[in-house]
Amino acid sequence: MLVHPLLPKLKALNLSGMADTLDQRAQTAQQESMAPVEFLALLLDDELDRREQNRFRRRIKEATIDGGKTLSHFDFAAAAQVSKTLLADLALCRFVERGDTVLLVGPTGTGKSHLAQALAYEAIKRGYQALYQSTHTLLASLHAGRADGSFHKTLKRLIQIDVLVLDDFGLLPLSQQAIEDLYEIIRERYERRSIVITSNRAPEEWSEIFGNPLLASAALDRLTHHAHVIEIKGASYRQQKRKTKQAAKTQ
Repeated sequence: MLVHPLLPKLKALNLSGMADTLDQRAQTAQQESMAPVEFLALLLDDELDRREQNRFRRRIKEATIDGGKTLSHFDFAAAAQVSKTLLADLALCRFVERGDTVLLVGPTGTGKSHLAQALAYEAIKRGYQALYQSTHTLLASLHAGRADGSFHKTLKRLIQIDVLVLDDFGLLPLSQQAIEDLYEIIRERYERRSIVITSNRAPEEWSEIFGNPLLASAALDRLTHHAHVIEIKGASYRQQKRKTKQAAKTQ
């Protein structure tokens, strides 16, 4: 076919999306007597789709989220009290546009981290950038930046990224420096960028995390203002799943 000589040229230009579908599109164009411009438009659409898919996969990787933790894979039967309507509304990511906070609270193993990653996934689908990390790990990495000179660059990213997910908020004790760094992130992101928090402690207990009453009051005021709260109750989903597997083995 006359189009075959185009393959190395397309690859040399890093147009693999067009190269991958070249034969298929050429056959379609011939069968449907397409004009050259229509044929080119199909190839360009393929290339744009490939680049968008690559961009999406890259942002998922950069966000350090599990791509399988989506709303469609969440077991709502195990968390019947979770409002599907609220989650469907949050999935539209208007909360990201407004810089709102989402608080997911409840016992360990009830799906909080899954839902937090699912919301980050939805945000990435809509072109936003997200980052998911445990609160302790994130602050430890930020502190390490003081030693290697990356502190200000890392802090700037944590302040400016569209959606910041702080997992296991309040699970482990924090140093005074980490508390101050956490407050700075909260203060700078307030009403500008969204924070999604998961915690097995109720918000009224969070003042203990900050130690300093004034700092705690200022931080909690910002976190709970414009906040969407999802409280998950019940036993650990992971433990229920483990027991179900064990029961199946004994049968």
